[in-house]
Amino acid sequence: MSNYKKLTPEQQRIILHKGTEAPFIGEYTNHSDNGKYHCRQCDSPLYNSSDKFYSNCGWPSFDGEISGAVERVLDADGRRVEIVCTNCKGHLGHVFEGEQFTEKNTRHCVNSISMVFVKNKS
Repeated sequence: MSNYKKLTPEQQRIILHKGTEAPFIGEYTNHSDNGKYHCRQCDSPLYNSSDKFYSNCGWPSFDGEISGAVERVLDADGRRVEIVCTNCKGHLGHVFEGEQFTEKNTRHCVNSISMVFVKNKS
């Protein structure tokens, strides 16, 4: 784990202990620049900005991930599906299907604090 970035206590609460940040406060909720969203803990690319959409749920939403970057795990409660970084297993949020927000019919609901944004170079 020595190659991972040092996390603040709040980042640890969410990424390592599967917490959730409060809705509508995350820095990427209304973010719309072009680039990629990377895992805050290990810097692996997770999402392209072209897959981000506004769902009014309070957290950044994506209808697709970079191939192989995100793993789905059944939550301990058995009702929701958690999403984690494939590389470091850091908690990202949850995935929901069947809501009809996009043609892909998938919403990755991601904690802003679990990611860092890397802007595309012009």
